[in-house]
Amino acid sequence: MIAVVDAGLGNLRSVAHALQASGTSDEIRLVTDPRDIRDAARVVVPGQGAFGDCARALRPDSPLGGALVDAIRAGKPYLGICLGLQILFEGSEESPGHPGLGIFPGRVVRLPSNAADTDGRRLKVPHIGWSPVARRGHHPVLGAALDPWFYFVHSYHARPRDEELVAAVCAFGSVPLTAAVAYQNVVGVQFHPEKSQQSGLEVLRAFTEWRC
Repeated sequence: MIAVVDAGLGNLRSVAHALQASGTSDEIRLVTDPRDIRDAARVVVPGQGAFGDCARALRPDSPLGGALVDAIRAGKPYLGICLGLQILFEGSEESPGHPGLGIFPGRVVRLPSNAADTDGRRLKVPHIGWSPVARRGHHPVLGAALDPWFYFVHSYHARPRDEELVAAVCAFGSVPLTAAVAYQNVVGVQFHPEKSQQSGLEVLRAFTEWRC
């Protein structure tokens, strides 16, 4: 069973449907009970909206957040999408005073307001739309997409203290943004694979087959 964690952060059914469309034979279950996270073979945490809402729903000292931390520490494959990536870090500029899960050292920061494209036009925040992603090294989940263009909707991105965590970047003008992080059994993506057509389905399929 693949647990898609329902923390009240939206977009759950799109992610569940995309996982099913990826071709997996595993059961896809939307879960709110920590026991389901413990029973799952894999865990997916999607989310869109404000970091503070995610942090409140998945506090490390809450039943749901605690079950996630336990699953990660036990080596269970974890995929974080958008806020599901950001919550892995210690906190965010968006919501001071609301700590993340603290799995990785580092913080989530706002996209620069003065970034410009190659013609000198200022880029808008939030960053919305399709962007190419440059992978750093090879990862069995992230390397599945042959055409690495993905769909983004975000105003913040993770800034890990350890640059080795960054598994992929995308450009925002001349500024490289964290598009994905990976370490051991954990993968997080800032883009939305469920909105990224074939490239996104390939990433989700690779996650369902990943033996970390």
